Amino acid sequence: MLETLWAAVIAPFADFAFMRRALVACIALALGCGPMGTLLILRRMALVGDAMSHAVLPGAAIGFLLAGLSLWAMGLGGFIAGLTVALLAGLISRVTSLREDASFAAFYLISLAAGVMIVSTRGSNVDLIHVLFGTILAVDSASLLLVAGISSLTLLTLAVIYRPLVIECLDPGLFRALGAPGALYHVSFIVLVVLNLVAGFQALGTLMAVGMMMLPAAAARFWAQQLWSLAAVASGIGMIAGFGGLILSYHLDLPSGPAIILMAGALYAVSLLVGPRQGLLRRLLPDRHLTA
Repeated sequence: MLETLWAAVIAPFADFAFMRRALVACIALALGCGPMGTLLILRRMALVGDAMSHAVLPGAAIGFLLAGLSLWAMGLGGFIAGLTVALLAGLISRVTSLREDASFAAFYLISLAAGVMIVSTRGSNVDLIHVLFGTILAVDSASLLLVAGISSLTLLTLAVIYRPLVIECLDPGLFRALGAPGALYHVSFIVLVVLNLVAGFQALGTLMAVGMMMLPAAAARFWAQQLWSLAAVASGIGMIAGFGGLILSYHLDLPSGPAIILMAGALYAVSLLVGPRQGLLRRLLPDRHLTA
């Protein structure tokens, strides 16, 4: 029994360095993406996160065409493109009657089409698949340092701006009325979101990066209530999804990125079903009230 458990769960990571690096990358991604996904849901910007993940694509594609599979070129290009789209969408929503989510939707479609066009016209189908879906099993030391660095920066920044950021999320109008620099915290938050999407892009690709940010955060809503516990549970679910997805991809010869996101989706479905906070079974079978 123990030998079977070792061969199924531990041996892939004990025997292969690329599996260990992929697992560490998943843990680092979960630590940064868990709090960011929780805050995106709190701000009702879940679909905005998806739009920004696609906004990274044209910048990463240009970096890929200029420097090949260069970590820094693709990461820098993706960060510039994602931040530019986020700032432009916010600016348009402030100077026109168009809502911010509609602006993001427009830029999302343009960015996705532009990124795919750039890679497909100047690269190959293999290049396009790499940019869209990533290769977490090919994460090297430089990529691992980048992902870990972004996650560390995210946690440190959130520790510094946590209270004003939460107030700005809950009531931005009141925050501005008090004379606080709400725009500064909003931009800081957007920068952190884009940075974490760039980190996820390096491992999971543009189409999968947002899954590691949003699915664990959505699942955590069925297990926790307070913001700090939501973020912690979301990070834990992300780590479990990364571990389980890598195990599945190893034994069943599946693509690792989609396996990780599907595992996160399965954990979301389980949370939706049996979660103690408004899960379906909890709603259908409420606790019996004590009677005198």
